[in-house]
Amino acid sequence: MKLKNILIVVDDIERSKKFYRDLFGLETVLDNDGNVILTEGLVLQDKNIWKDFLKKDIIPESNAAELYFEEKDIEGFVSRLEQIYPDVQYVNRLMTHEWGQKVVRFYDPDGNLIEVGTPM
Repeated sequence: MKLKNILIVVDDIERSKKFYRDLFGLETVLDNDGNVILTEGLVLQDKNIWKDFLKKDIIPESNAAELYFEEKDIEGFVSRLEQIYPDVQYVNRLMTHEWGQKVVRFYDPDGNLIEVGTPM
């Protein structure tokens, strides 16, 4: 068995496709009316479809999971993030852990937690 995809719930599929393309270069592999598969295995699921399926409330910023990306030029990434998405909500701005890794954490437009760090 192998893990195939990671699914996150979003309010606006088009906005989310643009966000993940702009910042991470992810492209659409399959767009199936409220279900979108992006490169790297990230799946965007329309909030209404997910809520109808689960019969439970969706809780943005639940902080129960994060998407983790690595970037060698993290300062360049943060600059691009602030230029393209100046209203992004940070969990922590660019910082350096005691072991030397630089990281930044923020939410996507739907409250999904993202961490971008330098390679270890």
